[in-house]
Amino acid sequence: MQGTTKINEEITVGPQPDRQEIYEFGKEGFKTIVNFRAPHEQDQPISPLAEDEIVHEAGMEYLHIPMSMNSLNDAQIDQFREKYDSLPKPIFAHCKSGKRAGAAAMMNLAVEQGKSGEQTLQKAKEMGFQCHKPELVEFVKSYVDSHNGSA
Repeated sequence: MQGTTKINEEITVGPQPDRQEIYEFGKEGFKTIVNFRAPHEQDQPISPLAEDEIVHEAGMEYLHIPMSMNSLNDAQIDQFREKYDSLPKPIFAHCKSGKRAGAAAMMNLAVEQGKSGEQTLQKAKEMGFQCHKPELVEFVKSYVDSHNGSA
């Protein structure tokens, strides 16, 4: 699928897949799909509820953590981090474009590795994540710094 970024062996992020792409992920060996889109977002080819059904039909686990750009909060990332270890790998995580999913994956990894918010943003940039949303950049930085003891 175009626009996907492999963070590491455990997780790949990208834009919202359609029904056929979900089945393809299952065939490619993905074990879990994580959806960060909020139910009320515009331009969703599949609702989170319908996606849940399709993902299960394709033989994978499904996790939905609604995360809207105007309501970013630590609890959403905490929920993802709490569930992450027990999710079957590899994981494909998505939102509309892949930015929120990428941010969540990078924050999880950064806290695990004891990185700073600034190091996380630099690594994300090196991996090709372009973020033109100051609120997301600030959220990533403050979350990582406050969760790895370097705050």
